[in-house]
Amino acid sequence: MTRNLTTIGFDADDTLWQNERFFRLTQERFAALLEDYVDGEHLAERLLAAERRNLGHYGFGIKGFTLSMIETAIEVTDGQVPASVISELIAAGQEMLQHPIELLPHAREAVAEIAESHRVLLITKGDLLDQERKLAQSGLGELFDGVEIVSAKTPEVYAGIFARHGNGAEASMMVGNSLRSDVKPAIEAGGWGVYVPHHLTWEIEHDEPPEDAARFRAIDDLAALAALVAEIG
Repeated sequence: MTRNLTTIGFDADDTLWQNERFFRLTQERFAALLEDYVDGEHLAERLLAAERRNLGHYGFGIKGFTLSMIETAIEVTDGQVPASVISELIAAGQEMLQHPIELLPHAREAVAEIAESHRVLLITKGDLLDQERKLAQSGLGELFDGVEIVSAKTPEVYAGIFARHGNGAEASMMVGNSLRSDVKPAIEAGGWGVYVPHHLTWEIEHDEPPEDAARFRAIDDLAALAALVAEIG
């Protein structure tokens, strides 16, 4: 019997484990350090603008975020930011790179159950060393048939991954909390895209759900994934 689905890809950050929460906590620390120079709301806008501007230089991840904080601090203080503040921002970034992994509800159960009947892949973007560290600490590594850490998630990237590890995008599904990176490009590649919302998804990953796409699905959390995979076949 020919199956509709043979390969399931999982996003990592804020799909399988907490991530954005640590960025938000560090942003609060950033705002406190610079409260004598700029109000928190304006600072957040300037930082987001710097992150967008720097994605092409640094990519996704904590190191690029730390550099964007330092750049923003220099900008909003007209170059007067104390060296002690820069030092604290570097320390904050280093602490983020060491934060413990907290699996999201149903993450292990969902991956383990689907791995019994399908190829399962971890497809994540960001800093290579940090993503490898998080995967190792998560305890999920042995469940995956393949791991892809990429600089960007595009239809072409998904098509290549699903061709290498599976039977092509048409027989594959991508599961994640980002409509922009996990869901829409996977559908554009010819696969299924499953949206699992997270309440702290980064602003840059926001997008409108592709409600008119035949291969788009949304679930409340990962507890519903196995039933959805079984339904599609």
